[in-house]
Amino acid sequence: MRVLLYTGKGGVGKTSISAATALHCAELGYKTLVMSTDPAHSLADSLAQPIKSEPTPLAKNLWGLEIDPFREIEENWAIVKDYLSTLFASQGVDNIVAEELSILPGMDELFSLLKIRQFYEQEAYDVTVVDCAPTGATLRLLHFPEMIGWYMRRLFHVERKVVGTIRKFTDELFSVPLPGDEVYNTVERLYKRVGEMKAVLSDPNVTSIRLVLNPEKMVIEETRRAYTYLNLFGFVCDAIIANKVLPEEVTDEYFAEWKVSQRKYLEEIEASFGELPIFKVRLYEREVVGLDALRQMARELYGSKDPTEKFSKDKPMKIVKRGKDYWLELQLPFVEKGDIQLLRKGDELIVRLGSIKRHIVLPHILAKQEPKLAKLENGILQIKFGLSP
Repeated sequence: MRVLLYTGKGGVGKTSISAATALHCAELGYKTLVMSTDPAHSLADSLAQPIKSEPTPLAKNLWGLEIDPFREIEENWAIVKDYLSTLFASQGVDNIVAEELSILPGMDELFSLLKIRQFYEQEAYDVTVVDCAPTGATLRLLHFPEMIGWYMRRLFHVERKVVGTIRKFTDELFSVPLPGDEVYNTVERLYKRVGEMKAVLSDPNVTSIRLVLNPEKMVIEETRRAYTYLNLFGFVCDAIIANKVLPEEVTDEYFAEWKVSQRKYLEEIEASFGELPIFKVRLYEREVVGLDALRQMARELYGSKDPTEKFSKDKPMKIVKRGKDYWLELQLPFVEKGDIQLLRKGDELIVRLGSIKRHIVLPHILAKQEPKLAKLENGILQIKFGLSP
């Protein structure tokens, strides 16, 4: 199965691009699902058809899915939610507030992404096209596996043993209710599923992330940051889609300055993203709504290309051997040397960019060595490892 994720700053046209791509894939003969992880679902509006919280037939070979986050949370998190609600209430928190606090931020989007793993396991579709939330929310969501993994590796197993020991002696002595095995089992099961989801999303043979932008200064800056962070967390971005480009045949004086500005920013986009292909979509005369309009957009967007093609196969992170030394190479475009902080802790390398950090669990060949040198050249962070004397 191929998984194609489309994300970008709010308002750039992710939903239209996603819907057009899915329709094109279906018409090429692929069994295709288009789904949304954005809580503000608009796929149904774009396709001009109702879409349910179960895969809904839309056209030949095409299904749509707008996930009901409350239903997903109840099915996947109810036991933990009930425990946390009880815990907060026991400390004097209002019941309604306790109920709200028991659902962690981003859980609705997370369970949407977990659906991808489910469909992947079932081999239910040839292609899944995902209309993601705006860039910031998507980056937090894709970072979730790293975050939960860090907590689980350090806290979960030890705390579970401690709580089990305490429960043997002191159930009646504590005003704070202690979690039962079913709570830990639910969390552990979620951790396993999130890890499996991360494996699918970071596999370049399965998943490609495509960044949608408009030729505008603020949008380009946000897209650059998104591209850097996607590389940091090991996700493959294989294309940039410049949407709402004014056609050359537009000669109205009202748009003259816009056209000059867009030409400048399109040149900047071409120069910014290395070897990534840049697809351009014109600004249409009217809203792109309904199958006919989406079909036209897809034809102009992809031409003779197949959207399921891997447009770039460059891996964001790799390990290379030079002589006797091993080097960890991580693509980090648009950053300066002073922006990066490195810390080695046990078998992990911690890379921090501003407020964002990634804990990279080192493979065995590097975990037994020490970082000897780090340098940033042409947007690639290179870290040399060697054995301690």
